Amino acid sequence: MHTRVLVVDDHIFAQEAVCDILSGCHGFEVIGVVSSGQEAIDFTEMMMPDLILMDIQMPGLDGLEATQRIKLRFPYVKIVMMTVSDDVVNLLEALKRGAQGYLLKNLAPSAWIQYLQSIVSEEVPLSRELAFQILKDVSLSSRRDAGEQLTLREKEILNGVAAGLTNKEIAEELNISEHTVKNHLKNILQKLQVQNRVQLTRYALEQGLVKGNNFLDND
Repeated sequence: MHTRVLVVDDHIFAQEAVCDILSGCHGFEVIGVVSSGQEAIDFTEMMMPDLILMDIQMPGLDGLEATQRIKLRFPYVKIVMMTVSDDVVNLLEALKRGAQGYLLKNLAPSAWIQYLQSIVSEEVPLSRELAFQILKDVSLSSRRDAGEQLTLREKEILNGVAAGLTNKEIAEELNISEHTVKNHLKNILQKLQVQNRVQLTRYALEQGLVKGNNFLDND
């Protein structure tokens, strides 16, 4: 099964570059290319793509607003924002609007493909470069009672998720099984009352439940 992709960008060279990247990867099929947020909404209603690669900065209806409107009407679709900037404010706003991820346009094609494959499999919500940037820049002063419910092991796993690690990578770092990681994640999601890894990462970063690049450091 191919992942049917809609590319949304108002620059033709950017459109062509994204299509070139995806054309070289088995499993992705570009079914449409549009240049505005409103066109993205109209196309989604007609063609129901699986994945939308959405530029943030566009004239008229920008990518953030288009993402919010699409997710309200078509919550099934996965949306990854595309941008030349690693501005943390834009990243958090994109996640608030319902985006599943965030890609820098200057990343290598191989990094794009690996990341998009992770998005499709619902493994990794954020690229590691951006996750590390958030961990450095987001204020860690705010604490909530929900975070205190987590065990030390759960906090270690939460840090791994926020750092962009897969379940397998977290398991290897902590010397536990991948199945154990998955069960811990289920507990964490329930305790924090969030539904998926994207919401979990956003919550953890906003509430200061993670500390930095060394995800085992929770002292």
